[in-house]
Amino acid sequence: MRTLIQLMRWSGLSIRDAIGLDRTALSDTDELFLYRAKTDNPVYVPLPPDVAAALRNIPPGPKLNPRYFFWSGNGKLKSAVGNWQRSFGRVFELAEIKHADGTPKRCHPHMLRDTFAVECLLAGLPLEQVSMLLAHKSVKVTEKRYTPWVRARQQQLAMNVRRSWKSFPIPESGN
Repeated sequence: MRTLIQLMRWSGLSIRDAIGLDRTALSDTDELFLYRAKTDNPVYVPLPPDVAAALRNIPPGPKLNPRYFFWSGNGKLKSAVGNWQRSFGRVFELAEIKHADGTPKRCHPHMLRDTFAVECLLAGLPLEQVSMLLAHKSVKVTEKRYTPWVRARQQQLAMNVRRSWKSFPIPESGN
């Protein structure tokens, strides 16, 4: 479970793509290359060395399948995803994640994909590149969901607002 969480957090893969991840998708240089199930768009993303090592060291399960990391290959992938989603539910329940006001937060595996995207944007990656990493069909999809975290846009907006102050008088303090 820990390795799956790390994979999803550091790759931005959806749960379906992570569960159905073929071992051949991980290169010797710790990079993933696959086609996203939902869009059939290519995904190419490097993994931190410790995450790649954890993937390579996943012990074989009760039904060994040398092709996949997280799926036995038996039955439908959709069923395997459902099983892993229930496991995530239990992990989130045990973690007791709460909002700032103390109320329980509804958590789901897609939060790891969101974390990956937001961290990339906050680190200054262009929206277009994050869109490619997420294998969205269009940058508009990425833009709609993640624009608030695009650092360059935030900085540009702040600079433009400050520049606009020159066009009108700013009241002195105390008046």
